Amino acid sequence: MGLATLYTRAVLGIAAPLVTVEVHLANGLPCFNIVGLPEMAVRESRDRVRAAIQNSLFEFPARKITVNLAPADLPKEGGRYDLAIALGLLAASGQIPDAKLAAYEFAGELALSGELRPIRGVLPLALQAARAGRQLVVPAASAAEAALVEGLAVLPAATLLQVTAFLHGEQTLTALQPVANDSPREADEGRDMVDVFGQHQARRALEIAAAGGHNLLFFGPPGTGKTMLASRMATILPPMNSAEAIESATVASISLHGFNVAKWRQRPFRAPHHSASAVALVGGGNPPRPGEVSLAHHGVLFLDELPEFDRKVLEVLREPLEAGRITIARAAHQAEFPARFQLIAAMNPCPCGYLGHPGGRCRCSGDTVARYRGRLSGPLLDRIDIQLEVPPVPQQQLLPDGSGEIPENSATVRLRVVLCRQRQEQRQGCTNAVLQGQQLEQFCTLARAERELLLLASERLGLSARAHQRIRKVARTIADLANCAEINTSHISEALSLRQFDRQL
Repeated sequence: MGLATLYTRAVLGIAAPLVTVEVHLANGLPCFNIVGLPEMAVRESRDRVRAAIQNSLFEFPARKITVNLAPADLPKEGGRYDLAIALGLLAASGQIPDAKLAAYEFAGELALSGELRPIRGVLPLALQAARAGRQLVVPAASAAEAALVEGLAVLPAATLLQVTAFLHGEQTLTALQPVANDSPREADEGRDMVDVFGQHQARRALEIAAAGGHNLLFFGPPGTGKTMLASRMATILPPMNSAEAIESATVASISLHGFNVAKWRQRPFRAPHHSASAVALVGGGNPPRPGEVSLAHHGVLFLDELPEFDRKVLEVLREPLEAGRITIARAAHQAEFPARFQLIAAMNPCPCGYLGHPGGRCRCSGDTVARYRGRLSGPLLDRIDIQLEVPPVPQQQLLPDGSGEIPENSATVRLRVVLCRQRQEQRQGCTNAVLQGQQLEQFCTLARAERELLLLASERLGLSARAHQRIRKVARTIADLANCAEINTSHISEALSLRQFDRQL
């Protein structure tokens, strides 16, 4: 009888719990059983492993084979266990040495020819393998993603035969050295703030939102530049630090399409269509997968035509907007995904879009407008810090004639945003948008005149306590942009001027 033990990992949300692969060969009628709560793709690995071993010119043991994936109560899904199972069979049958297996973790899907195919979710595996102090053997196509983790020896392999030759000491698997790149990558795709003519207040609001991490709603007639402005948010955001980049990439790694290493250190910009379901936004499925709010972690979630989203879909945004995470519960287990994103939304003021247009083109009744705006609940609007009307731009400002003012480019605006974020980080260790409780009282203190101004405006506008606090946070960001240590009346006044939607309800 033979017994071999190897290590791999499952993926549960963004966690990667350790899975011990135990392979036992016993006398009896030849059979191949996999136990330990495997789902269909794992059970099908029996045929893939058998063909890969035989096509790699090894002998498939004609014994009673039992493969245990421990712990037994942890669901196992996907083809990531193929490589570990195949190596366990070869070690248990004495065809490869088992002395060095404990120092490695193995993950990879096998083709029938013995080639190793890439797997989804390799970044969470790599993070946990580094913490456990083991080296990680993965398919060559997945190695670049795993190598993003500092302090981890990632050994890429193309075939099962290469891994067995390495364990025999006949071949070396060279640890992949990641390309050092700490400079920011700009996901501009040709976009730049210099393209936006006019709309000075909207540009200012976008800069404030980027500087403090605030949520933002643009509303106004069609063609005023709402979508153009929102799409340029990514070009003025500060670069992600290493921790943010790893967190964002980890969520993308377990998603349906995986993580593109070429987008390393780029802030995500997600723009789902208004026909998206609640599951598409917050995540779901079995096993749970991250939704758009998690894929936008440390980046931007842009919702165009906001009232066209189903109201029930929009309501699911309330928890992640407040908590910065989303928990998806299922009968067998639950998964928690991070969701600290900036919401940028755009909408028309009425169904036809021309309410308040200078041309008087709107023909919507008051009831029609009320029903349209009623699709946005008060609790959701409360969580949007800046709500700004974007009016039509005069025609003479759309085409520069050489005598007008040239708009600032994204690089110039980003420099101010970066300096503002640095002030917040040095003072409180986070952006102004996430200040709560004692931190809010400590860093957003108001003198008597500023307090009275804010209280008077809150009473006249009927603002909630949450909206009152968010105005203070926006005022703190405006003060930081001006490099002012204290919030003064002008900062409060500007923050109130950026809360325009409340006045029209």
